[in-house]
Amino acid sequence: MFLTEEWSTQNSHTMKYPIAMNTLVYGPDMNESIIQHLAYIKEVGYEGVEIPIFVVDQEYWKPWKAEIDRLGLSVFTVTFLGADMNTISSDPAVRQKGIDFLKKAVDITAYLGASYLSGPFHSALAVFSGAAPTQQELDWSKESMLAVADHAKEKKVTLGLEYLNRFENYVVSSADQLYSLVKAINHPNVKIMFDTFHAHIEEFNTGEAMVRIADEVGHIQLSESTRATLGEGQVHWDNVFTHLEKMNYKGWLVVEAFTPLLPAACIWRKNYTTEAELILKSYQHIQKHLVQ
Repeated sequence: MFLTEEWSTQNSHTMKYPIAMNTLVYGPDMNESIIQHLAYIKEVGYEGVEIPIFVVDQEYWKPWKAEIDRLGLSVFTVTFLGADMNTISSDPAVRQKGIDFLKKAVDITAYLGASYLSGPFHSALAVFSGAAPTQQELDWSKESMLAVADHAKEKKVTLGLEYLNRFENYVVSSADQLYSLVKAINHPNVKIMFDTFHAHIEEFNTGEAMVRIADEVGHIQLSESTRATLGEGQVHWDNVFTHLEKMNYKGWLVVEAFTPLLPAACIWRKNYTTEAELILKSYQHIQKHLVQ
């Protein structure tokens, strides 16, 4: 998709919050073929990209860093853990494996020049006990996050913990639960990353939840109920942006949209036409709310 001269002129407005695009829209495999799309993301108007880190070999990321630096994009990273790296496992070896992986992900984050590594890595994705979290599990999560946070502080990286809906995580599945965990961790390099998709499922009022936990929110992902183009699903965006104004939020807004290529998200149908159109229309949706 090529952008028109009219769009380029319209896009010269100043945005109230800087906006980034999560590259998971192209699938979970951040191979070199994805790098070519960064220029289009920049052309649309995004000032940054958010990149999933599943490979922790620095050599792998060199071409990414070169293109990010060439384009002058800011960068953020995300990751999650599987059962073999569960940071609340009763097996200390499994917890340590998760801690070790997250420390390496922090190293890649710092290498790329990113300030935030976000995700639901307080525990493993889609691993369930069949019951509510125990205090022991919450203590293991706190202990694991503190170990990673101390390393992150050395690297000048902040951890943005994310809550997921009840179908993807049982440890923290609401704003208030995550707020309590982050307060218990009580580390300057551990904050909340708020995702509107999960809030749309779990909160009685997404905007009010955002304001309630505002002092710990360091990063925000905007994601539609369909996981596709913003504004084409059921998220109450007026509510989100109205309450965003009340938060005194100083961070970034990141568009997160998924493709059927991402098995972990269980999206088996394509809810958009092309990735390029999704990226453009989502940016236009935000601009409609935020242009000053």
